[in-house]
Parts: sequence; C-alpha cells; structure tokens
Amino acid sequence: MGRPGTPPYHAGMHDFAELFDALDRSTASQDKLNVLVDYFSSAAPEDAAWAVMLLSGGKPRQAVPTGVLRATACRLAGIDDWLFDACYQAVGDLAETIAYVLPQRESTWAADGNSLAQWMENRLLPLRGLAPEEQSQRLALLWQQLDARSRFVMVKLVGGGFRVGVSKLTVQRALAQLTGLDSKLLAQRLVGWTDAKQTPSAQRWQALVAPVSEGVADNGQPYPFFLAHPLAADVTTLGPPQDWLAEWKYDGIRAQLVKRQGQVWIWSRGEELVSDRFPEILAQAATLPNGTVLDGELLVWLPGQDRPAPFQQLQTRINRKLVGKKLLAEAPVVFVAYDLLENAGADQRETPQMQRRQQLERTFEAWTAAGTLPALRLSPLVQAADWAGLALLREQSRARGVEGLMLKHHQARYGTGRTKADGVWWKWKIDPLTVDAVLIYAQAGHGRRASLYTDYTFALWNRPPDSADEAQAVIEAIARREPAQPGALQLLPFAKAYSGLSDAEFKVVDREIRAHTLEKFGPVRSVRPTLVFELGFEGVQRSARHKSGLAVRFPRMLRPRPDKAVWQADALPTLLALAGEG
Repeated sequence: MGRPGTPPYHAGMHDFAELFDALDRSTASQDKLNVLVDYFSSAAPEDAAWAVMLLSGGKPRQAVPTGVLRATACRLAGIDDWLFDACYQAVGDLAETIAYVLPQRESTWAADGNSLAQWMENRLLPLRGLAPEEQSQRLALLWQQLDARSRFVMVKLVGGGFRVGVSKLTVQRALAQLTGLDSKLLAQRLVGWTDAKQTPSAQRWQALVAPVSEGVADNGQPYPFFLAHPLAADVTTLGPPQDWLAEWKYDGIRAQLVKRQGQVWIWSRGEELVSDRFPEILAQAATLPNGTVLDGELLVWLPGQDRPAPFQQLQTRINRKLVGKKLLAEAPVVFVAYDLLENAGADQRETPQMQRRQQLERTFEAWTAAGTLPALRLSPLVQAADWAGLALLREQSRARGVEGLMLKHHQARYGTGRTKADGVWWKWKIDPLTVDAVLIYAQAGHGRRASLYTDYTFALWNRPPDSADEAQAVIEAIARREPAQPGALQLLPFAKAYSGLSDAEFKVVDREIRAHTLEKFGPVRSVRPTLVFELGFEGVQRSARHKSGLAVRFPRMLRPRPDKAVWQADALPTLLALAGEG
C-alpha cells in the first residue's frame, strides 16, 4: 500500500480507509490477501488488532444518531435538508452522501499523528452518550482532519453500519500467510474477536499471532463452528441412507460447551461468551472431565412433554445476565450435545463423524452412570430403513418442535465454517409456513443495492375484506393519509424482509415503489398498497412490539404474487391458525 516508515507503523484513519477502499475495489481473492498481508505486516500491534476486529465482521455500536450526522453535515456544507435528502436518494448511502457534500480537503498521510487505535478509543467510541450538541461539535472537528475517503469510513464506524468486502475466512488466510501458523489454529484464536465488548489491544494481537512454541494459552477458547448446507436437491441423490447420520434440527442457540482446567465456558455460534446466562448448564458441566468440548444446542425444554419449547421462550434468557429463580423455573434450559470436538484434551475434529458419534455415546453413558445430568442431553439419532421413511419422520418436525433433519455423512470431518472440503453436513428442513402479504414500507438496501429499495415491511388485513370494494376504500384512505378507524378493516404490519428476490425482480419492485410513494421518513418510504408477495417463515409468536400482535421467525420473500390483488392477501386469522391459535 506504500505507507511510509518501517514497521511497526502507526496506521491512522487514512490508512485504514485506504485499506477499506482497496478491499472494496478488489475482485480477485489473491489481491485481497496481498493488501491485507501488506497492512498487517507494517501496522503497529494495537492498530492491527482493531483492523482484525473490524474486518472480521465486528462493528462498534452506533455512537452517533443518524439525525446528528445528517444535521452536522448540512450545517458544514451549507445546504438545506431537502437538498441533502435529494443527494441521499441519488447516492443511496448515508456515509457516502456525507463524504460527498462536506467541503473537500486534500488527502494526507497523517493528519494529526493519531493511530487507528487512538482514533477508535479516544475519538470515535467516546462520542456515544454525549449530548447531541457536543457530538456535532466534535464531528465537525474530526471531519476537518480527514479527506473524503476517510470521512466515509469514519461515518460507517460511528453510525453502526460498518461493512467491508472481505470475509473472516480471508482475514484468517492472510494472517496464516503472514505468520506461517496453521489456518485452523488461527480460526480458533479468532473466535470472539467480533465481540464489541472486547476491546482490541496490542496484547490480543500478539496472542493471536504468537508462535505455537510460545504456548499462548486461552483455556476457554472454543473451536470454529462447522456449518451445514441447506439441502436443495432430491435427498436420494446423497446415496444410500446407511452412509448418513440423521438427527433432529433444533431451533435454539448453537453453542460449544468447553471444560478445561476446572472451568466451564459456553460460547454461542455468534462468538459471544454466554456462560453466565445459563447457570444450570454451568453447574452440571462442572462435573465433566477436563479437556472436554461439546458442540450442541441450547434449548428451553418443556417439562413432561419431552420436546423443546418455541424459540420465543429461549429469548427470555438470551439477554438476561442475571437469571432469577422464577425465570429458571419458567424457562429451564438444556444443552443437547451432538458432537464431541475435544476428548481428554485431544482434538477430535479430524476423526470421522461416525467415530465421533460413537465416542460421544460412550462418553455420555459414562457420565450418566456417574450421576444424573438432566441439563445435559445426548441428541437422539433418527433412524429409518430408507429415505422415504426418513421423509415421513421429517413431516413430524413441527409437532416435535424442530425444524427438520440434519444429515451428516459417516466420514465427515469437523471443518471450519460452511465448507465442503472436510465433509458435508446438510440441513433438510421442512417447508416454511407461508402467507400472502402486502408491501407497505420500503427502505434502500446496502452495498451494491444501495441505490435500490430492497428492504420491505409487509402487512396483513386485520380480517378478510368483505369485498374488493371495501379493500379499495381502505387503500384510498391510506393514500389520503387518513388514520384507520377503530374496529374497521385495515392493514397491520407484521414482518420485515429483504431477501429472496433476484436482482431483476428487485428492480421491478423498486420502480413500483418510486411510482407509488406516499411519504418519506428519512430513508424509509410509505408506499400505496399495490404489491402482494408470498412470504416464508419458520414460526409465529405473540409480540407486543408489533401492531399486529404477532411476529414471524426468519421471514423472507418466496416470490412476487402479481396474480393476486391486494384484497386477496391473507388476514391475521390465517397467521393465528399457523400459530396453532386459529
């Protein structure tokens, strides 16, 4: 990248913005690797640590509200709100719009001598929580020290919308190339780096890249999670079912339970340490032998029904750091283990799947013989003579409170991420629940879709319309901005979705949205109801946060329904029936 000086060079915001830009422009994987290796090889340890965190998918919490960013940019640029909004609509990205409208300054290597770490820790993160006036004053001073490219990245960082065109796997490969360390070891060391509560530091960087001989220990470190591929093909193409292990696919929190040197850690798949939220698991896992790592699922288990509770009940535990007796009784959590990654301190990931399963079964037999472990369970195998028999069992999934089946080849190794090189896990999910819903709000997308409206809010009728004319009268009232009358027919929002359509379909919908916009609320447009979509989702639950009183899990667009008029869209009773309340 041509930075001046010799390592370690204190790379500032300008250098990080240059790195961001180079990664964003590069299309070849090797080019991205070269750029990353160049940056890490010359950056000071504390700057490299922050770069690893940000490039691996971590992003600081929003430090400055969007309104303050917009107002400050308008004031410094000397433009009215309407002109900024017009620019925003044309550009489609807030940070890019601000970078364009601010008075330009020349690019410079080190505007004030501050490193990336100093920028993050002393300048950007402290903005959070300040009064809006103080935030605006500090933003103005900081923007004066940066060129347009650096301002763009800075706004992304303080606005909570930081994304970059590089994967965590690419960062891992660059570090492996730089250090000569095994990529699987680096993947393990990188777990937890995206947690915004863990401040990057020179010490963390040095532990990350330390040679194996130096024995840098982190006893609670889990292994990178191996992820399954969705099964889109006919299951019979997988070959004989006798070559595969079948298990239920649970709808909980994927986690690893780590027991080493007398301590227990629980890590979520999102690389968050969640040990303190599940004290019943910690208490029983404390009896396990040291050098044990289990891969499995955290679930609320319904007493007396021998099945998991809906994910909604698990949510009551996720954000609670202090769990009282009442909540422990109302939402008892179990850890269902389905893989043994470490046994007696030995890494088992290269052992074939069937052998790992057999060892897991023998291990559980020994543990249960030594004492009861009600909060630790072994994931049962689902067995049938052929694929047709497994398909019949799969149809029972919703009644069992699961999402379908997991299929794991007997010879599969435990890999890293969603890769096929180490063997294959398939998730054979049941078909989603579906409703036909009406698009009522739209927001611009991100990245290459920043200039299109791709993020949508959908609504259902509160009851089935009596006729097309009754529904049309409601649509006309919406167009006149008239509020709905209590008890009258109306459209109630219940879900947001942004995936499932092709680029061509998004362009068609974007044109319809622009042609039928009623009002603008910042980046959001309210739209005259004209479009119906079939939405798919995994479940329905009560929600006081939604006007409809219901929320759906993992909503996505399955297809546009141009064959359906708005009055033919589904109503809330249909959703209630899918929730088992109809």
